[in-house]
Amino acid sequence: MRKSLLLLILVIATLINAETLVIKGSNTVYPIAQLWVEQFQKMYPNVTATLEGAGSSTGISALLNGTCDIANSSRFLKAGEVEQMHKNSRYFVPLVIAYDGIAVIVNPNLGIDSISIETLNKIYTGQITEWSQVDPKLPKKTIAAYSRNTASGTFEVWLEKVLKGEKLSPRIQMLESSQAEIESVAKNQYAIAYTGMGYVTSQVKALKVEGIDPTIENVLSGKYPLSRPLFVFFDLSRFNNMWPENNVIADYIRFILSPEGQKLVEKAGYIPAYGTSK
Repeated sequence: MRKSLLLLILVIATLINAETLVIKGSNTVYPIAQLWVEQFQKMYPNVTATLEGAGSSTGISALLNGTCDIANSSRFLKAGEVEQMHKNSRYFVPLVIAYDGIAVIVNPNLGIDSISIETLNKIYTGQITEWSQVDPKLPKKTIAAYSRNTASGTFEVWLEKVLKGEKLSPRIQMLESSQAEIESVAKNQYAIAYTGMGYVTSQVKALKVEGIDPTIENVLSGKYPLSRPLFVFFDLSRFNNMWPENNVIADYIRFILSPEGQKLVEKAGYIPAYGTSK
């Protein structure tokens, strides 16, 4: 009886002291966040963290409506999101946590090594529909072009850097995740897609863009034309616009920006924003 009572007291104490951390957003940042959450929960066993990766827009929307603590994003806030943030008397703090290059991927059997921004623009706006139009040496086969969906921050950056205000062709097949892009390109010899460089596997081939490889050095130097920062946002207004110091969000932020947290960025295949040596 006493043992049962003691066990009940311990369970109640654990529940009272337990904390939750809800993280939503970018599919690109998801592999990094998975490693962060796994290690963070080892460090803070009283924290229950949940992680969803359905797109940058979904994370920012969740932060706006108060259903998450941290929003992962592969893009900065849109003007409309900033307007809504101010309207709701909120203040989202952007933290650059990594750098990434958007890799243009094709099937390894296609026979192409490099592509230009202009050609990508013409493929994704529907002006080029066959590979022989890209290079006469390539097969006269229809290009199967894939894109992330509109909730994706990667999609937003692609619109800015490649489409440059032009309309995406209805021929383009929209996919829900970066992994779906990898799998689709791996199965189709005549496919093309784009994804965060951390997702690239041996199943696909990352092309040079404007003759520049998507390498760590080229992304950091800005030579690679499809480079971008990756973000984490949190709502400072929850803490009376004072930097949080003694709660689970503050602990998580300190961890992901620490050398240990930044080493996990590197492990996930991305480029740390800060030093990784202690």
